[in-house]
Amino acid sequence: MLNRVAMLWDLFVHVPAARTLRLVALCALVTGCAASEGPYFFADEGKYRYHTCEQLVAASKQKHDRQRELKELIDKAEQAAGGQIVSVLAYRSDYVAVNEEIQVIDSAVRDKNCPPPPPPPSKGVPKQASPR
Repeated sequence: MLNRVAMLWDLFVHVPAARTLRLVALCALVTGCAASEGPYFFADEGKYRYHTCEQLVAASKQKHDRQRELKELIDKAEQAAGGQIVSVLAYRSDYVAVNEEIQVIDSAVRDKNCPPPPPPPSKGVPKQASPR
């Protein structure tokens, strides 16, 4: 059994075609980590532990606004020539960080059994004028 493992390891490490296999295995590992709600790269899981429900709602609103702003900037940058490169360099890491912060806030809201925050107003619906 140990000989088989050693033979497979040698095959995996020394065969040039195994480079692609190693890359695919690494991508699968990273994708699996990114899809889970777990260790975050940019966000601190304990940051919102002692916040009240009202503070969590305010933080959630602020982070969703920032997420929307970054998404608009990414979409705008990707329309130009070479925009995907600019988008990745300038905005993508901030966008990922904000998404992780939102996940941490949502997790804190669930842990504290807070009522869900109200849905954000849609852009298409005009605001009602206040009576005078």
